[in-house]
Amino acid sequence: MASSVSESTYESQNDARLDQLHSKLQTLRGVTTDIYDDAERQNRMLDDTNDTFSSLGASLSRSSRRIAHAFGLSSTGGVRQTRIIAYVVGSFLLVWMVWRVGGFWWGSTKDGV
Repeated sequence: MASSVSESTYESQNDARLDQLHSKLQTLRGVTTDIYDDAERQNRMLDDTNDTFSSLGASLSRSSRRIAHAFGLSSTGGVRQTRIIAYVVGSFLLVWMVWRVGGFWWGSTKDGV
């Protein structure tokens, strides 16, 4: 009879330990699933970021080709760089001359008259 009580006690202790182990395994499984879900979410975010940067790189490449074509820096032609520089310098000279002549025509405020 003592052996039967001892076996019953051991059996109940084993059942309690088995329940504790099962609870710990469930917790570990939940943590593992959360880690996996987080890693997948981060991978999707990295893929989206990579796609965004690839799109930005392609857009910048197209823009730089258009600018090079517009300023005549590409082999396909376009407006020559010296022509652009001449337009800019000419514009500054024209503004300066209008400013100087305009001061002559509208009078100078230096004299106070």
